Amino acid sequence: MSINAEVSKSGSESALSTIRKFSRRVQGTGLVKTVRAQRYFEREKSKTVNKKRALKLIKRRAEYRQLVKEGKVIEAAPRRGMQNQNQSQAQAQAQAPSTSQARFGENTPIAR
Repeated sequence: MSINAEVSKSGSESALSTIRKFSRRVQGTGLVKTVRAQRYFEREKSKTVNKKRALKLIKRRAEYRQLVKEGKVIEAAPRRGMQNQNQSQAQAQAQAPSTSQARFGENTPIAR
């Protein structure tokens, strides 16, 4: 795998600014991030471990939502970029008919 990041000096641009431009371009490719991630071997987590982790996360989120509902915790402001995701989830819930209550953990995606 080879990624080329080429930068040319333009006009009266200094050498330092050219180097900065190059380092930004390399950072944009994500090459440094992937190389650092591959530096040490990390074996994949088993399906059971992934499922347990996902179920813990679902439980924690449900408890947090309950605490927010009860007014014991102030809901944190949504992080940047999460607003669109939350709006789409709210729209999907509004459109989906909720005739029967799903049990805890049913129909929930499990991260791989």
